[in-house]
Amino acid sequence: MSIRFEAKTSTFTLHTQHSTYQMQLDPMGHLLHLYYGRSVGDASNFDLYPAADHGFSPDYHELENVRGSYSPDVLPQEYPGANRGDFRVPAADVADAQGARGLELIYQSHSVHAGAYTLEGLPASHGDDCETLAIQMRDPVLGLGVQLLYGVYEQQDMITRAVLFTNEGSQPLTLEKAASACLDLPFGSWDLIQFHGRHAMERQMERTRLDHDTRRVGSVRGASSHHHNPFVILCEPAATEDYGSCYGVMPVYSGNHCTDVEVDFNGSTRLVTGIHPDGFRWLLNPGETFTTPQVLLCYTHEGLSDLSHHYHRFIRQSLCRGTANQTSQVLINNWEATYFHFDQDKIYDIAQKAASLGVGMMVLDDGWFGKRDTDTSGLGDWFVNTQKLQGGLAPLIQKINDLGMKFGIWIEPEMVSEDSDLYRAHPDWALTLPGRKPVLGRSQLVLDMSRPDVVDYLTDCFTKLLSENHIEYIKWDMNRNMTDVYSHALPPERQGEVFHRYIMGVYTLLDRLTTRFPHVLFEGCAGGGGRFDAGMLAYLPQIWCSDNTDAIERLSIQYGTSFGYPVSAVGAHVSACPNHQTGRTVPLGTRGVVAMSGTFGYELDLNKLSRKELSLVKRQIARYQSYAELIRTGDYYRLTNPAGADFWHGWQFAAPDGSEALMNVVVVHPQGNPRPLHIEWKGLDPNSLYKVVRAELQGVHPGLPAHDWAKAIAGQKFTGAQLMYAGQTLPQLYGDYPSVQILIRKTR
Repeated sequence: MSIRFEAKTSTFTLHTQHSTYQMQLDPMGHLLHLYYGRSVGDASNFDLYPAADHGFSPDYHELENVRGSYSPDVLPQEYPGANRGDFRVPAADVADAQGARGLELIYQSHSVHAGAYTLEGLPASHGDDCETLAIQMRDPVLGLGVQLLYGVYEQQDMITRAVLFTNEGSQPLTLEKAASACLDLPFGSWDLIQFHGRHAMERQMERTRLDHDTRRVGSVRGASSHHHNPFVILCEPAATEDYGSCYGVMPVYSGNHCTDVEVDFNGSTRLVTGIHPDGFRWLLNPGETFTTPQVLLCYTHEGLSDLSHHYHRFIRQSLCRGTANQTSQVLINNWEATYFHFDQDKIYDIAQKAASLGVGMMVLDDGWFGKRDTDTSGLGDWFVNTQKLQGGLAPLIQKINDLGMKFGIWIEPEMVSEDSDLYRAHPDWALTLPGRKPVLGRSQLVLDMSRPDVVDYLTDCFTKLLSENHIEYIKWDMNRNMTDVYSHALPPERQGEVFHRYIMGVYTLLDRLTTRFPHVLFEGCAGGGGRFDAGMLAYLPQIWCSDNTDAIERLSIQYGTSFGYPVSAVGAHVSACPNHQTGRTVPLGTRGVVAMSGTFGYELDLNKLSRKELSLVKRQIARYQSYAELIRTGDYYRLTNPAGADFWHGWQFAAPDGSEALMNVVVVHPQGNPRPLHIEWKGLDPNSLYKVVRAELQGVHPGLPAHDWAKAIAGQKFTGAQLMYAGQTLPQLYGDYPSVQILIRKTR
């Protein structure tokens, strides 16, 4: 059993393969958090919190006679409420019908059952390899029931959390904050790792030491955002890729999110994560229940790589639904080749060339519907533009299928153009403030996805599209942040619910379509990587990583993404050069090496490539297809930080059983007389012998010694211990962003 309750000490202990999570009820029924970390068995850890006088920290009324020795302000709280003596960041803030704020939860009961819990209207992890603990708490004054849910995936070292609020009283209540989890760490110094960014430069890793203050990572843009990804890590200052205590915290949520980390006067660290409280206010009438998003917690004492491996495997196996549709098939997207200016002949010409090279899917991007010749009109009118595509989609799809290719298409369901039939018919379906001109983003407005009639309309549109056409891939985009957030369908007292109801509407539409069309592979996008989060991955097993397709820029974007999210989820393409975002020129071969660390595809006009380049594309596709399973399911190792001092950047994939591995190296700062480029492999069996199956150089000037080295090393054998502990020294690589790929396989 992974969940144990010791009645004598009123202690809950949750065990995973390598960690222990422990809570205890105090004599008054408060639930205290005792410990989360490396496995320590079942013994109670309450003695970590000795009684002491903490100055002016207030006492529970029942313990006034032992003043200062047992204050909520210093106790480790499993789920703390606001305005009841704990001045640290609260997990929940509730007001009664009179406006009085205060929440104090008392234990009522608990239950344990096999399997994963589900959350109404929200994505959650799944699987039978889970045990669920439900602890029922209650505030007797408010008449508010609060159920704390814990899913324990013992073999995967993952603990999930969520909270249900139920108004069991006779008066309405208002939730002003409803976080998904609180984690108190009483001792130790910690670094916070977060992933900030902006459009076209998402998920830049930043590591800072926590001081005596409160740090906030969050978004109020209506999406998880390009700017602050929801995933954060707490790690000990000495932690490296291979060593040290690390805690991962990943909300399964795609809307406004907030993670607060506070170091208090006593030296303890508190982390609270969930829905952002700014702009949130939820009316809870008698009998109603509010459910918070799920959070995925993971602890390891073996460093950042091990933490990443746990999240990668868990997301693939226990969160994503549509991974069965992910294959080694390479796609081509017409966007950077044509933008809005295409007809069926242009698309078919691109498909013909792509099919001859081994590309397996043609994806038609923006501009196929309504009056859509620029990004200023047509959104919401999801019918085919027959001026561009005479006869509709079906004839084009058939011609592409006859080439042996699948067909995919781009949609942006959540947006509407002012210049559209939909907006002219239903202006109240857009989020707009009464009496104000709306703020526009890309000349478009945001549809009010909190409205069931809007979700029903979109369900009908895309059900018709997918039922009438042989479409096997959908790219789901969302290209602006939310402003003027006001629903014309909700009363004044419920306007604080719009942000969350919007995301619930998105999830409803996603659930309907992915359930109705399980054969379709859905990929997410939000101006690139503006909604790259676990909530979307629950429905869409891959997400376009960034609109920035520059291979050298992508190194840092994909590096940051890799800390929490699997490579199988990372949409990555080879695009044209000079690059459309940066103007940089990178060799086609190196662009391929970088894009292979993702779902792999092309976003350029193949008809503009030379015969030599087309031959390289054909070889790239064949090479990727031979590596695809290792890339998708192998353990990912970060060998360098692309923002660091090294002139090269390296990363590696290793099969979980150590049977094969793929090394990737890109020279990001070509130098005269560089230091030796020395690499140490990861994830191998030290006692086995490995053979170099393939060594490929890309972008290196021909005739240099490196080419001789690549030919010579193919077929050589090394022990796993040699490769991991002694390492390899590569030859000097000269040129504009040269790269190396080395594939090894175990021979015995």
